[in-house]
Amino acid sequence: MALLNENEIRSGLTQLEGWTLFENTLIKEFELKDFKSAVAFIVKVGMAAEIVNHHPDILLHGWNKVKFMLSTHCENGITSKDMELAKEINKLYGN
Repeated sequence: MALLNENEIRSGLTQLEGWTLFENTLIKEFELKDFKSAVAFIVKVGMAAEIVNHHPDILLHGWNKVKFMLSTHCENGITSKDMELAKEINKLYGN
């Protein structure tokens, strides 16, 4: 899978509400209503990630915050798989 260049990444980010780029990683934090909702959201994302065989780094912190970090580890950067998973995560969250 080919790495996206900086222009492709910046262009893709315009269509990914709330996602930012930091050190070759797409990052977004979500705030859920409570701990149970945060864990359920992680499970939904995990199932979607498993289907496409592309797995994000996930951090659950506080009692209701979930942070996703996307990059294609074997390529050491961002690929179209990361952009697609970010879109799916937004969709699962509801935006």
